[in-house]
Amino acid sequence: MVYTVVLLRHGHSDWNLTDRFTGWTDIALTGQGIAEAEAAGRCLAAAGYGFDEVHCSVLQRTRQTAEAVLAAMGQAGVSIFETWRLNERHYGALQGMNKQEIFAAWGEARSRRWWRGYAEPPPALTPDDPRHPRFDPRYADLPPEQLPASESLADCQRRLLPYWHEVLVPRIRSGRRLLVVSHGNTLRALVMHLDGISPQAMEQVEIAPGVPLVYHFTEELHVIGRAWLE
Repeated sequence: MVYTVVLLRHGHSDWNLTDRFTGWTDIALTGQGIAEAEAAGRCLAAAGYGFDEVHCSVLQRTRQTAEAVLAAMGQAGVSIFETWRLNERHYGALQGMNKQEIFAAWGEARSRRWWRGYAEPPPALTPDDPRHPRFDPRYADLPPEQLPASESLADCQRRLLPYWHEVLVPRIRSGRRLLVVSHGNTLRALVMHLDGISPQAMEQVEIAPGVPLVYHFTEELHVIGRAWLE
């Protein structure tokens, strides 16, 4: 038996217009982002895909994407599950800043290591910073030690993988057809795990927004095929 999972990065959001780092900031999609999600849904429907459930982050841009995809597929009744473990990588003090502001504050070489590298996190938020997730009621039930003030890609991967192993894998093995809607770095972290990509090689890997990435697995959940569904 072959199992299939579809990964999808959300599309264009309001802060893309000003080239600002979003991270855990809850920014909505633009009209362009909604249109990208609808196009992805039509593409999936035309290719014969259907879903039993969708998993996304707690950030509204992934929920908006999931709902637009399902509506375009004529599957608006499919259940959507939200989890903070599928949130975007937390960019710490960089959140809300654009690249030129970040370069001016910390230098271009160091800044690029933060957002393209694997192990080095950006500067962390202070505990009293209003951007800190401890002030967001959506995370009130999480232990304080699980709330990031900043994350490297490695940190993002560590909090993502328990959801993959403990929630998604059992569902896949039960025959559920899954769509996972998340963010660029979170999906990079998952792709790195699935494809066995090294940290160095991962720096060159991009996840295209609004384009479904289809994975095929054996019964043992070994990857036997992957393809972008243009």
